[in-house]
Amino acid sequence: MYPSIESSVNDIIRADWSITKGTAVPETEDIVMKNGGRLLDATYAYADLADSSKIAQSLKKETAAAIIRAFVNTATRILRHYNGEIRSFDGDRVMAIFIGEKKNWNAVRAALAINWAVKEVIRPAIKEGWSDGADFHNIDHRVGIDTGESLIVRGGARNNNDLISVGGAPNIAAKLSDLKNGYATYITDRVYNELTDDLRYHDSVGTFWSKLYSPIEIGGTRNIVYASSTSWEA
Repeated sequence: MYPSIESSVNDIIRADWSITKGTAVPETEDIVMKNGGRLLDATYAYADLADSSKIAQSLKKETAAAIIRAFVNTATRILRHYNGEIRSFDGDRVMAIFIGEKKNWNAVRAALAINWAVKEVIRPAIKEGWSDGADFHNIDHRVGIDTGESLIVRGGARNNNDLISVGGAPNIAAKLSDLKNGYATYITDRVYNELTDDLRYHDSVGTFWSKLYSPIEIGGTRNIVYASSTSWEA
């Protein structure tokens, strides 16, 4: 084992934390690398392009890259429009953090807008953009959302590090974006219970959320989850 690795691990394990309450989503440089942390009451949204591995393996690299870029760019723009702070990109996945009194409303409204953009903007653009676009334009995605207190720290090494969110909300939101129950948006009851009626009901269809029959087990916790395929123009 490299001596520097052993030393750094011991430093991390033994360091006393310097944790403060946050009122804003921190930037990387706001958190002390060695032992800094920021507690944040926040809502996390993960937007994930479904079956991107299949897209990457079945299409030309340039075509797959264009589709993935279109989704990531669109999701980023919409999440930011609804006051989400983008803090992570992972291939075809975008993570945003929302804070404030409207954090749940903003996150869910963004998810419904992303669904609209996929259906009404990205799919038609793919279909029209390639001569065989009709064969693969019908892409899918999922957005997972949860809310709660998280601890934001810096992970990595000097000159190669980024923020890490530790807590139930980011972990559960990420796992919800992996669900394959046929819906576009998945939220926990913690988010659903904080929504106003304009995001629970629609005049013509009544409620547009379906409560999943069984709780979803994530990290040893049982989570009541609501799902929707409703789209709402950004």
